[in-house]
Amino acid sequence: MTQPSAFPPTRRMFLEHLAGVGGTPLLLAGMSALGFGIEARAAAPPPLTGGAKGKSVVILGAGVAGLTSAYELSKAGYHVTLLEARDRVGGRSYSARKGVRQKELGGEEQVCDFDDGYYINCGPWRIPYWHRGYLHYARTLGVGVELFNNDNDHSYIQFDKGSGPLAGKPIRKQEVAADVRGYAAEILAKQINQGALDETMSKGDRELFLSYLRNEGYLTGKDFKYIGTEGRGPEINPGAGLNPPVDSKPHPLSDLLQSRTWATLQSVAGYDQQRTMFEPIGGMDQLPFAFARHLGPIIRKGHVVEKISQTPDKVTVAYKDAKGQHGTVVADYCIAAIPLSVLKTIDMQVSPAFKQAMSGVSYALVGKIGIQMKRRFWEEDHAIYGGHVYYDDPMIGSISLPSTGWLGKKGVVLGYYQFGSPAAQVSAKSHKDRLALAVAAGQKVFPQYAENAEKSFSIAWHRVPFNMGGWAEWSDEGRKTAYPLLNEPDGRIYLAGEHLSYLTGWQEGGIESAWQQIGKIHKRVNA
Repeated sequence: MTQPSAFPPTRRMFLEHLAGVGGTPLLLAGMSALGFGIEARAAAPPPLTGGAKGKSVVILGAGVAGLTSAYELSKAGYHVTLLEARDRVGGRSYSARKGVRQKELGGEEQVCDFDDGYYINCGPWRIPYWHRGYLHYARTLGVGVELFNNDNDHSYIQFDKGSGPLAGKPIRKQEVAADVRGYAAEILAKQINQGALDETMSKGDRELFLSYLRNEGYLTGKDFKYIGTEGRGPEINPGAGLNPPVDSKPHPLSDLLQSRTWATLQSVAGYDQQRTMFEPIGGMDQLPFAFARHLGPIIRKGHVVEKISQTPDKVTVAYKDAKGQHGTVVADYCIAAIPLSVLKTIDMQVSPAFKQAMSGVSYALVGKIGIQMKRRFWEEDHAIYGGHVYYDDPMIGSISLPSTGWLGKKGVVLGYYQFGSPAAQVSAKSHKDRLALAVAAGQKVFPQYAENAEKSFSIAWHRVPFNMGGWAEWSDEGRKTAYPLLNEPDGRIYLAGEHLSYLTGWQEGGIESAWQQIGKIHKRVNA
């Protein structure tokens, strides 16, 4: 049974008192005054100068946060032991390739049988340019990266829930983008020319704005009319001989509006969803593998944590190893880099408030499937190189095409990526039925889909042991109450992971959380 901490008054108790007296504002002010600010972002790990003073740290979980913690602390001279429940490192930074086994709770065991060299990134699979922590370690540990095509105008939008003649069939995104923006620019230009903005804009600004609209919408003539543009794709492509290209005609505006395909358009890409991103060469597991090569015997795989207890001087972690043998690790400090969805089920000696705070966050329901195709028909027959097929069916979410292996013989397509209730519904299906769902959806877009699907591997993260969810999903209330408390240690126990960041769902969140916590431990050791 979990027991409360039996220590003299600590900074944690002081912070809890602040929260009780003055709420979150006073709590955050107190954290800042004590040097515990949680809002900072960093581009490199904290300098751990001054020596480790012979101290030891036991780290729980060999995901990115745990690996980062172990790597930096061991470099600084700490005696580090890293316990991992599974027979692999990486946590959710996981790539399914030939021979990989996965059994979900209550489900069948899958053995990935992709051809050699092919894989699907089951968890994270793209890296924004501003994730400087991840890129720091990729550079430091020699993990090469390549471009990830996160948006492709030549790909398709398959919206079945709209209406009108464009509903239920694949439409090139470039057609929708050109036509909707062209018509919008035309309508606005006509309104300006009719004096609609005379009272709000000067004559000079109106003329400049009209120039912008002409350029943005490819408008022609004095009446600023949109009649199409070559960028939406020609009806007949240019080529040799006596046959000239034939321009395509815009879709009627009413048809576009009724189809709702315009919902895929954004003038500027999202902050964490740039149109071109990065991915590690060879799979998302390459960075964890690189960490593991450096850490060597520090990592003990197949060690399931059963209990975490502490005294004023030490932390003791009880475990069961892969052979069923029980043992303990005793250390000066502990970093638990285990998802809260799992950690809260472990017998852990922390204060009641700390234990309750771990239940203050939910975890995302997430499902993916990778399908190995016999040939790259999306490239050969449709001239689509990477990017996503946008779907309005939440049971599919999106179909994504690989950004690696260009012009090769085969490739692995992400057949669906769903969240929430749809992910829960699909996860109840057998792997065979999951594949059938994905293939039926892909066949609507690509006539070659079903005949080329030859092998597959699916995952439902909320049913994966030692994860129990895709990523942390904090409510506003949880951020105000539970989140600040969990960012501070309870006695000698610290937590780390993407769940203790504002970058939930990203490896960068785990890395920066680890940096924050190892910095606090080192400061405490050298105080």
